[in-house]
Amino acid sequence: MIQTILSISLFAIFTTIGFIHFYWLFGGKWGINNALPTEENGEKAMKPPKIATAIVALGLISFGLLYLVKTGIFNNQVPNWIITYGGWIIPTIFILRTIGDFKYVGLFKKIKHTDFAKADTKLFVPLCLSIGIIGIIIQLMNK
Repeated sequence: MIQTILSISLFAIFTTIGFIHFYWLFGGKWGINNALPTEENGEKAMKPPKIATAIVALGLISFGLLYLVKTGIFNNQVPNWIITYGGWIIPTIFILRTIGDFKYVGLFKKIKHTDFAKADTKLFVPLCLSIGIIGIIIQLMNK
């Protein structure tokens, strides 16, 4: 029961974040200023192409669907190895994102006073850490 609740929670989180990325892909502006790392002078550190935004959106929704499949709510044709490896790879990605790149993102970022860095500290790092921990808990409950 707890595993199902946690899996549905991750499904909801990933689906929501995936749709936010699609919103940005199609020109939406809400939240975009705090979503990309910036230099200390306020200049964007990266300008991802639309294809990268689409790939991230599809990836996030796929992650959500993996957790929906893990609930067992419906029969699926997904090979077991995808569920098993994906169930470990996804939390690993988000734990690594929590640690960061040692410059712009994560717990050990060097640039800490931009709007993005503040949002990263208050929102993105705790979210990524929570996703990572919940994903690991779900995997350990499968044993």
